[in-house]
Amino acid sequence: MDDYAKLTKPDTLTLERLLPGPVERIWAYLTESEKRARWLAAGPMGLFVGGVVTLEFHHSELSEPGDTAPKRHADAEGAVLKGTVLRCEAPHLLTFTWGEGGSEVTFELTPEDDQVRLRITHQRLSDTEKTSVATGWHTHLAILAAALKETTPPSFWALHTELEADYREQLSAN
Repeated sequence: MDDYAKLTKPDTLTLERLLPGPVERIWAYLTESEKRARWLAAGPMGLFVGGVVTLEFHHSELSEPGDTAPKRHADAEGAVLKGTVLRCEAPHLLTFTWGEGGSEVTFELTPEDDQVRLRITHQRLSDTEKTSVATGWHTHLAILAAALKETTPPSFWALHTELEADYREQLSAN
């Protein structure tokens, strides 16, 4: 499975990962603040249609000491993103709005033997958001996979910086 995000529509990115299950474990890492903070962002999440999603990003906690944000991303540390749950079918499907820009993210969990296929679809993205969103999801998913496999995760900003150039080139070609 290619780990890179795919542009499946002009405004939609999709990523997939096969992760160690069971599905309830992956669902917990998506929905429980303490577990989600280990790979994405902390914050409460109302798991019902209309529920409020609050994501508090602390990338420095996902990075090795000395691995700091590039200047262009200095405002990302401590950023708070709000959203609203649009669909919630535990433990298989979660969709919510992503901030104020009008985009939406969907997480689909499908059991495959003792593993779980996680499919993330982020839609309604502007052209200026695609590189950042693809790079961010790819980096965060690498950290999630390491947490689930109980291995040492990559340092957030080092991996993000490495991937950003790849995505800038890949997505500008589309």
